Amino acid sequence: MKRIIFATNNQHKLDEVKALSQGLIEIISLKELGFQGTIPETGQTLAENASQKARFIYEKYGQDCFADDTGLEVEALGGAPGVYSARYAGENATYEQNTEKLLKELQGIENRKACFKTVVSLILDGKEYFFEGKVEGIILPHRTGNGGFGYDPVFLPDGYQETFALMPLETKNKISHRGRAMVKLIRFLQEHIKS
Repeated sequence: MKRIIFATNNQHKLDEVKALSQGLIEIISLKELGFQGTIPETGQTLAENASQKARFIYEKYGQDCFADDTGLEVEALGGAPGVYSARYAGENATYEQNTEKLLKELQGIENRKACFKTVVSLILDGKEYFFEGKVEGIILPHRTGNGGFGYDPVFLPDGYQETFALMPLETKNKISHRGRAMVKLIRFLQEHIKS
């Protein structure tokens, strides 16, 4: 089985990706690798951050790996929080604090259009590949649901009646930004393994 490192400390992301890989690829987390440090994230774009994280781990361990960066882009806020989604309310902000700040910024604003975007950087045999996933939706004025993580309780994807926080993981994975990017990655890896 192909063994590949996922450069993340986020257990939620890891669970989502392991579910998507359906046991066809062995995904190793940073924790399983014994990596304790922090990975620099100083890019101005999602692609730069994903690349920076993947390269950092690849250079340290010399093993195939991938990393993702995800951002919520809100139309009325000029694309914010974007690349700063995870630290929108400050460097060590919690999911709740970030969501609270977002809801405050959108108070009284009618245009609630937003999209979630994920960019994955894969380094395989020293070569880098990128995969992107995107989902359009709106930001609700209040939290709905306890599942998921991040902005999931306030994000309602187009064509659905439930926020990401209300959906079963299987449903979310089928339509989410990360799900879409990871499906492209996993298909690519399966083709690569076959050839």
